[in-house]
Amino acid sequence: MGSSTNAPDPNGPMYFNGVYHLFYQYNPNGSVWGNIVWAHSVSTDLVNWIALDPAIRPSKPFDINGCWSGSATVLPGNRPVIFYTGIDPQQRQLQNVAFPKDLSDPYLREWVKPDYNPVIAPGDGINASAFRDPTTAWRGPGTHWKLVVGSKWNRRGKAILYRSRDFVHWVKAKHPLHTVKDTGMWECPDFYPVAVKGRRGLDTSAYGDGVKHVLKVSLDLRRYEYYTLGKYYHYQDKYVPDSTSADDHTGLRYDYGNFYASKTFFDPKKQRRILWGWANESDAKDVDIAKGWAGIQAIPRTIWLDSSGRQLVQWPIEELESLRGKHVVVEHKKVSGGNSFEVEGINSSQADVEVAFEVSGLEKAEAFDPSWATDAEALCGQKRADVKGGVGPFGLLVLASANMEEKTAVFFRIFKAEHKHVVLMCHDPTRSSMRPNLYRPTFAGYVDVDIAKTGKISLRSLIDHSVVESFGAEGKTCITSRVYPSLAIGKDAHLFVFNNGLADVKVSELKAWEIRRPLMNGA
Repeated sequence: MGSSTNAPDPNGPMYFNGVYHLFYQYNPNGSVWGNIVWAHSVSTDLVNWIALDPAIRPSKPFDINGCWSGSATVLPGNRPVIFYTGIDPQQRQLQNVAFPKDLSDPYLREWVKPDYNPVIAPGDGINASAFRDPTTAWRGPGTHWKLVVGSKWNRRGKAILYRSRDFVHWVKAKHPLHTVKDTGMWECPDFYPVAVKGRRGLDTSAYGDGVKHVLKVSLDLRRYEYYTLGKYYHYQDKYVPDSTSADDHTGLRYDYGNFYASKTFFDPKKQRRILWGWANESDAKDVDIAKGWAGIQAIPRTIWLDSSGRQLVQWPIEELESLRGKHVVVEHKKVSGGNSFEVEGINSSQADVEVAFEVSGLEKAEAFDPSWATDAEALCGQKRADVKGGVGPFGLLVLASANMEEKTAVFFRIFKAEHKHVVLMCHDPTRSSMRPNLYRPTFAGYVDVDIAKTGKISLRSLIDHSVVESFGAEGKTCITSRVYPSLAIGKDAHLFVFNNGLADVKVSELKAWEIRRPLMNGA
């Protein structure tokens, strides 16, 4: 891998013959966006990675102006194929295929682009400048392969459906798989089945009883993603979302923070579905150039349907736990309002923290204004970690300096609505660095838990120098932030538990591990 890299969208993740492959958008000539090729890294455990030469780079008329995002599908006879968007000399977006040159090469280093590309060109009624990111293909009960390409018409987001018998000749279906007005361009669509019960992942072609489908789109207008759960009618090739959540930008999100262009794949080795997402930088372009890299892939997550059937749940892949080293445990510790304590004994600049809070005094919860219901982020920006509350804010201060002038707060805050309590989960990095002119947005989502019934809530945060990934209530609500401390670096990073509410909270158990650095692209 070059000394400089720009690594946006994860592309074509797959497991093939004992090896995990991750491709991703990459600029081999610099640390900011441009000159896009498909970089290629391989792993046997999803934690330690080796970088190979780029798999696909501009070389033919159908991709001469860039090789953009796409997916991988494993065809019958154990043959992988990559489907990707190329940009031609007219700046049209086209869909192309590429195949491994040598199936006996365990790493599939070289890929060949047939001359019959493009296999899908933008036809009539398609905006050729908004036609990209083909999904993993699936196979119906019949003989057809199907896939979706993201698009828009005016401000209407579209998932355009194509069918093929031979993976070469593709025909556009009469109707899109799904479309929603006023959502803008749908980038990086993902469409896949989930089991109604249990955590087992399903192959992308799975269909029938006990299965729901997920449609995820990345909103170019807003730079975040949302998804719906619903029913896929295979014979009509129509997807109908459930009415349990909104089908627009206020809908459910995998991650309520800095997380975009995500892609899932089915892992047949462990029968699970794995989610990859990209977290871009929040500092200035000249800083990216100086450090020689920009953008990271978030920790891969296992994803499944919550037992309520209303949302997905995510959890860092179990392999990550192999990196855990020295650890500390804190049990049965009360944290009264306005107080905090330090978790000592580990270097917390790279750490994995799991904590369970017991919550009491719910009668002290602040009233919930119904106008906040569709904008958790604005509520978090208004009621930040330093703003005293009734029940909460309570949680963790990560990447904090010794006397807390630098800190990133990861917390919950509980409100009382008319017939229930509302749990807000928030990342507040507004005091994360002494550096001036940084973009430091608060991020937040609501957590679907009945706190009055359970009386407790859990939090897991993965901390890695400039990245904080948090999982609330066993992965029901997830938030990723990029932060750039100037003091809380290396051994000067501290970890605190805090409570800035009137009601006491109790840490029933906290476990924190130092995380060893994995092999990352040979570095």
